[in-house]
Amino acid sequence: MAEVTNEAELLKEKANKFFKEKDYENAIKYYSEALELNPSNAIYYSNRSLAYLRTECYGYALADATKALEVDKNYIKGYYRRATSNMALGKFKAALKDYETVVKVRPNDKDAKMKYQECNKIVKQKAFERAIASDEKKKSVVDSLDIESMTIEDDYVGPKLEDGKVTLQFMKDMMDWFKDQKKLHRKCAYQILVQVKDVLSKLPSLVEITIKETDKLTICGDTHGQYYDLLNIFELNGLPSEANPYVSFPFLKNTNASCFLFIPCSRFFPGLIYFWLKMRQEPQKLCVTDLNHSFQLFNGDFVDRGSFSVEVILTLFGFKLLYPDHFHLLRGNHETDNMNQMYGFEGEVKAKYTAQMFQLFSEVFQWLPLAQCINNKVLVMHGGLFSEDGVTLEDLRKIDRNRQPPDSGPMCDLLWSDPQPQNGRSISKRGVSCQFGPDVTQHFLEQNKLDYIVRSHEVKAEGYEVTHLGKCITVFSAPNYCDQMGNKGAYIHLRGSDLKPEFHQFTAVPHPNVKPMAYANTLMQLGMM
Repeated sequence: MAEVTNEAELLKEKANKFFKEKDYENAIKYYSEALELNPSNAIYYSNRSLAYLRTECYGYALADATKALEVDKNYIKGYYRRATSNMALGKFKAALKDYETVVKVRPNDKDAKMKYQECNKIVKQKAFERAIASDEKKKSVVDSLDIESMTIEDDYVGPKLEDGKVTLQFMKDMMDWFKDQKKLHRKCAYQILVQVKDVLSKLPSLVEITIKETDKLTICGDTHGQYYDLLNIFELNGLPSEANPYVSFPFLKNTNASCFLFIPCSRFFPGLIYFWLKMRQEPQKLCVTDLNHSFQLFNGDFVDRGSFSVEVILTLFGFKLLYPDHFHLLRGNHETDNMNQMYGFEGEVKAKYTAQMFQLFSEVFQWLPLAQCINNKVLVMHGGLFSEDGVTLEDLRKIDRNRQPPDSGPMCDLLWSDPQPQNGRSISKRGVSCQFGPDVTQHFLEQNKLDYIVRSHEVKAEGYEVTHLGKCITVFSAPNYCDQMGNKGAYIHLRGSDLKPEFHQFTAVPHPNVKPMAYANTLMQLGMM
């Protein structure tokens, strides 16, 4: 018995080493092996719970913390872990109960008292919000805005919309302005938000597009407020545009259109001659419609965790206004109020602008589409497939998305679910929605006559992962996630000719010395980071 206990301790120490190196997958592996040898050790469950928290497996983290307390109800750290897990899941009352337990046992523990008070504040705030909620339709922030009367001060020298419209030059100026850590004037920010809300509200919940054989689509995954990595994507892949954005032609500068073209080397000179002749014959008619088109799709989770979320989302919204038919945005599970309150976006908007502006962001997020179908063959969503069989594309078209997501059902699944290697379905590691196997994916694709799905939502060491016999692809575009995961980022190219995915990887770039989660709820900063 002593020998087994010693072996389990060695495995725990090995897991602790991996944890310190931020290799959480191996940490979980060796904590699990230690638990197989000694399943009655509360510390092992607690340690694995924290590793699960770091990998956002909140459901598993909650289960381990609960198990630790079943083994030893006096193990105080177990209450901390369970409270943090419940906070991450937005279960504030349950978290408050555990913090209250800790305070009773350790009345002089300042950290415990602070966490209890912070959690209690959130619970009271939520109760107040419910109390003042009306059955009547909620009035939009837009109705109370008078943007025209907002004055841009003389000492503001930053970018401004041109006659109230987003232009390519404005976008370039704004990105440079943000890169220097400067704030866009609130009038310009409000103009973008009001206009993009109008654009998004006219879209269906399932956006369906057709790309021609010569067209290209770029799909990016989570960006999570990592603005400088977003700029790097544009550096590597070209700025969003209606045309493929790699080789620019300066001799087109006398036309009104900004034209960009990518031509493989074997076709470069014929293409160049074509455009030269076109310029000579009808320069006034040459525009982006003469070029192969390029489409961009950002697949949710634009904000939270990273501390430049405002810069990321205003940049993406700006491009949506500039190229509404070619630049696409889908909602992620972090484009929701609960997540924004915990993981930083609400705090960031309030710090950089106002609480009113956050409310407008919240309204806009509710109009983001939930899924996108490409050429009737590829379905893209942030999370994944469904907790029940029989869901069709028609069901997705009918989803009323203008709301905070429910705790279950297709809308919840599209934002939250994850694939698993084994067949069937299982309880979600996140504590929300489900995990779905290869058979679930195959059945859904056959029923809806699709080839494969593309989703995001999960950190992947290589930036992407292909599972379910090639039918389920994950892409994640936030490299070195939260400055600690060491993962690569990736994006995908799809060509209209065959829709075969081409993967492009990249690594993190330096950013100013503002740590991730800088604007997050205090409890999340202390409990998880």
